[in-house]
Amino acid sequence: MPFLGIGLHVLVAIYFGIHAIRRGRELYWLFILFMFPLFGSIVYFFVAYLPELRENRGVRKAGRAVVQAIDPGRELREARKAYELTPILNNRLRLAEALLASGDVAAALQHFTEAAQGPFATDVVVLRGLARAQLAANAPQDAAASLERLFADHKEARRHPDAALLYARALAGTNAAGVREAFALALEVGTDAEPKCRYADWLRTQGGAADVQQARELYAQIIKDSGHWHRHAKSHNAEWLRRAQAGVSA
Repeated sequence: MPFLGIGLHVLVAIYFGIHAIRRGRELYWLFILFMFPLFGSIVYFFVAYLPELRENRGVRKAGRAVVQAIDPGRELREARKAYELTPILNNRLRLAEALLASGDVAAALQHFTEAAQGPFATDVVVLRGLARAQLAANAPQDAAASLERLFADHKEARRHPDAALLYARALAGTNAAGVREAFALALEVGTDAEPKCRYADWLRTQGGAADVQQARELYAQIIKDSGHWHRHAKSHNAEWLRRAQAGVSA
């Protein structure tokens, strides 16, 4: 149905075009989307948008939270059983994620490290998971190295929300150069309140008056944005809202 003279399929193509630009995807996607809006949007949805949605940390976290509330430990049990029956990469990664979520960082790190060997040494999902586990194990320098390995082979991965924030956190944890630039990118491509909150937390540790003021502004922006969040966003960002409120009061 046309909307203000523009077909719905064109609006969808515009949305996907903006998404492609924000994610740093190849320019041929824009050509496909705007030369063939309907067909291009269908292709983009299944090839680029849906896989990213499945990997989205917020969606995964919400799903795990529901399962955890109903049956604590179920995901870990099922993931362990699946890996024992069929020790393929996907099952190893599922088990590693379940171990990490349960707090068994050492075991999760071992699985991610072993997954990052051989033919999957540069796999996007493997290296992002490895970096998360390394950060959880308080090894930010190792996490930064894993992500730099990822970016060297997959330049577009630098603009993935999870990878961008992980890299900023890793650099912040080692006091390496480029922290501000890394957080700036994480804020640009981020889809939730976590990048703002983590950047504000880091700014407060720098001690300068300008940094403290910028941190307060970021906390205030999170609080302001929370008034427009839908129910899922409120649940997903609850931790960051609490931290922002505490940061403003500190």
